[in-house]
Amino acid sequence: MNNDDPLPLQAYRAAIDLDRPFVPAGQPVPPDQLAGLAETALALLHRQGAAQPREALRAALTRRHPVPMRPEVLTLLDSLLAGERVSRPTIAPEALPSVAENHPGSGYPAAKQVSTWRGDITTLGADAIVNAANDTLLGCFRPNHPCVDNAIHAAAGPRLRADCHTIMTRQRFPEPTGTAKITRGYHLPARFVLHTVGPIVRGPLRPQHEHALAASYRACLDLAAQVPQIRTIAFCAISTGVFGFPPAPAARIALTTVAEWLDENPARLDRVILVSFNAAAAALHHELLATWTR
Repeated sequence: MNNDDPLPLQAYRAAIDLDRPFVPAGQPVPPDQLAGLAETALALLHRQGAAQPREALRAALTRRHPVPMRPEVLTLLDSLLAGERVSRPTIAPEALPSVAENHPGSGYPAAKQVSTWRGDITTLGADAIVNAANDTLLGCFRPNHPCVDNAIHAAAGPRLRADCHTIMTRQRFPEPTGTAKITRGYHLPARFVLHTVGPIVRGPLRPQHEHALAASYRACLDLAAQVPQIRTIAFCAISTGVFGFPPAPAARIALTTVAEWLDENPARLDRVILVSFNAAAAALHHELLATWTR
């Protein structure tokens, strides 16, 4: 377990109702009502009408600071976000082939418990997904920014940022690199979100960057192990986006660290999924696993 976390789970678990299943305040609406609902939500948030109300609403929520929201607005947003969730396919972890199935000749030691998958992590029905956060832990405030932090907060809804704010208010300083926090997933198919700050690489890759990235993976796995409901967990490619970590060594560190943790914690997790968002990243996993030797 990572003992360097400045705010352990027990210090905020009750404050964010982590163990209470999320029940939306509003019922999901059908797809043909989503645009009208977005327009109504914009009006309640005192935003001007827009030609594309859903995009305007998403931008408004991305910029919005974690201040309390009126109950009627939350109810309306619940209906909208729940409607969007049911209109998208949810990918079941058990439907994904393991490394052992995809690469039967691989020497990868955790081949039966690990899957690699290319796709949108916000559609995965794992018990928990991992978010590559910044050190404020409040999500990305830049509309349409192509980071996974933005995508996860947009799909989960504003309660995710509110929970992160509750945690950070208790911590009172930025989240250190290589640690992790956990919240509920709200409108995501995943029940929980693990938030970790990976290393930022500007210039040559150094050993301290590699150690910090491995620490992020371990911190997420250690924290997930403290929540009995988590049996499956999906990782984004931590630090490989705007944080600048080279994808090839990042993939190797992810696979190695996950395998070591599973060996140290046998039977604690049923499946760990390493998610690639593009073809190049997926090819890295394929190449590494196809040539892995014990």
